[in-house]
Amino acid sequence: MTSTTPGPHPPVLHRIHHVAAPTMVVLVLHGGKVRSTEPAQTNHLSAARMRPFARAVARRMPDAAVLMLQYRFRGWNGSDRSPVADVRWALDKIRDRHGDVPVVLLAHSMGGRAAAAVADDPSVDTIVALAPWWPDGTETDLMRPGQHLQVLHGRLDRWTSPKTSLQATLRAAGRGVDARWLSMGLAGHFMLMRPWVWTRRVTAAVGAAAARIADDAQRAPQENLR
Repeated sequence: MTSTTPGPHPPVLHRIHHVAAPTMVVLVLHGGKVRSTEPAQTNHLSAARMRPFARAVARRMPDAAVLMLQYRFRGWNGSDRSPVADVRWALDKIRDRHGDVPVVLLAHSMGGRAAAAVADDPSVDTIVALAPWWPDGTETDLMRPGQHLQVLHGRLDRWTSPKTSLQATLRAAGRGVDARWLSMGLAGHFMLMRPWVWTRRVTAAVGAAAARIADDAQRAPQENLR
């Protein structure tokens, strides 16, 4: 896919699981660096550590399309907020292909910051954030009432702060977002301790979103008949 986003290397959407008419789309957003204009690559560890989650979600939810975004650059890059433009591009591509299908953003670290930055997009239904990089604690302020947020964060994370991610979650809940924060115990940032627990909780969170989206879709025609 080509892109209108600036940069020598366009973003790429990788298909993990293709569905012609999905009930929802799961867009996987990997982590990155604070600053780097090096091109993001699929063999970088930040991308590799999200691939098992993407595959597990695809196995659990066969009616959902699962896509993984490869950014132009590895870094957030200050006021450039480089991955934000890439995620907005990806959401536009999803709408072009599937229409107004609900999107779940499954995001780790810097990807969690990018996810929160595009929460004002009308397609974004749910954010599942794994050890998100939310340095200010106000990153979720773009989320609107009725959206859904699940945060998983380990207490031993030394790269991103579980305290500020909890603060951001509580701020979102106070504004009417269905926001929940779950401690992953003595886990660190890279989700290496008991990875099967992370996988189980990720698939449960995305599965809950899928069930709710399906219920909403069934309820809508009935409400229109009243």
